[in-house]
Amino acid sequence: MKKFIWKIDLVLISFSVITLLLLVGYARPLVISPINKYSSTDGKVLFLIKNANVILIDDNPDFTSPNKYIVNNGTEINLEPGKYYWEAVGVLGSKIRTLTIKSKVSFRLIKMGDDFGVVNDGNVGLNVAIYNGTKFIKKIKLGVGYEAKEKGTKFVGGWNE
Repeated sequence: MKKFIWKIDLVLISFSVITLLLLVGYARPLVISPINKYSSTDGKVLFLIKNANVILIDDNPDFTSPNKYIVNNGTEINLEPGKYYWEAVGVLGSKIRTLTIKSKVSFRLIKMGDDFGVVNDGNVGLNVAIYNGTKFIKKIKLGVGYEAKEKGTKFVGGWNE
């Protein structure tokens, strides 16, 4: 009789352990996007996550000062260039992942009558020196997405740290 009870106990304990493992696996957030170690020059990052409604993002792995975002299915978060550590939090937390937004220095010329202007197409501010031929006209700071209506024939730019 003791062997029979022992077998029933073993079956019940096994069933309980398997059920518990399945429930914990279901409660853990499922991260669909972005992948771990994601890297891009586009600061707009799409987060697709199941079984979680909060994302913590910090610039250090200890999460001493995280930014907390409430997420829905397909939340886009705009990040400045840098390395970030993040995790999804639901009933349980996901593992900590990283993502990197790389700096992109880029500008394009626009036609302005007989001269040219410049637009910052990158994701960081720029210092732009404007020349008319070989004559230096002036230096300007150009924010992301901004356009300089300065006339010139030569534009030399670099990252505005």
